[in-house]
Amino acid sequence: MNPVSSFSKRTARLTLALGLSLGVSLITTSFPAWSQYDDGKVLLTGGVGAIDGAGGGGVTPWAVINGYGTRDGINASMRYTFAYLPDYSLNTIGLNLAFYDRLELSYAYSVLPTGGTFDTVGLALNVLNASDNLGIEPFNTTIKMHIYGAKIRLFGDAIYNSQTIIPQVAFGGFYKDNQNENLLRTLQANKAKDYELYLSATKLFFPISTLFNVTARYTSANQTGLTGFGGGDDNDKEIRFEGSIAHLLNKRTAIGVEYAQHGDNLDGRSIRVGALDLSGATELLSGLGVALGETLTQLDEDDWMDFFIAYAPSKNFSMTFAYAILGNITLTPDQHGFYASFQASF
Repeated sequence: MNPVSSFSKRTARLTLALGLSLGVSLITTSFPAWSQYDDGKVLLTGGVGAIDGAGGGGVTPWAVINGYGTRDGINASMRYTFAYLPDYSLNTIGLNLAFYDRLELSYAYSVLPTGGTFDTVGLALNVLNASDNLGIEPFNTTIKMHIYGAKIRLFGDAIYNSQTIIPQVAFGGFYKDNQNENLLRTLQANKAKDYELYLSATKLFFPISTLFNVTARYTSANQTGLTGFGGGDDNDKEIRFEGSIAHLLNKRTAIGVEYAQHGDNLDGRSIRVGALDLSGATELLSGLGVALGETLTQLDEDDWMDFFIAYAPSKNFSMTFAYAILGNITLTPDQHGFYASFQASF
């Protein structure tokens, strides 16, 4: 076993275990007296919710602890996120618990109905009577994933200490449980369940009303885990970089841009039918000018980017709208579309 991978697994388990244990302890001691509820942070400075569930932007976690709780109290947030793309529609619900601006626990459940190319492939496999246990249906192939997360603020203050350029730094992790093992095997992903670790640094510069965030994520995820982890016989993790810039137009409105680097584990891999790798057949079909050959081959995974605007009429409610440029997603090209997220804090 790779000693680095083994150490990372132990680190991930320890991080999540410590986070969950500390969270359970804090919940047990704090909920009898919700008087510790706190919402002292400035509007929008707790970030919104990433699709992974952590507080931050829409696609990348920040070092801030989600919600409006300060070091004097606790806070919670719930959200619903919807992204409409040409061949997919992503629906995610999420919950965050924040403790004393130090610890954040999160949960998210993503549902991704597919269409377009997946429907075509499903119909073709069904006609060939080869669709059993492949996870691709003629219609309504739907990807589902549970995401459990924990984040701990290590040091620094992103918002209130403007006397220094030292950012707020947080360490976090996710455990992602994709429910579509048959489909992921068909797509030649290596695993359906895996962990990710990340380190984020965030700083708001009040003189220019602009927040900067950089995140390094240690992962082997394909499309954030929606199409599994790794590819073929390999599940080697790598560090991928993400970044966000958000400018406060006023105390209730922010605009910005995000970028998230993605991997290439499934690039150029065909779908697999049982134990049969169709790479040779797809190359032959493509060489003969038959479009089905290209349809059965996964495209190069693109990095993600979005441009967003967030508005918070109060500390109890905020909404975010974005145009997401997600590029190729497995069998389908050019998945760009609109994204909306609604968050309630209490």
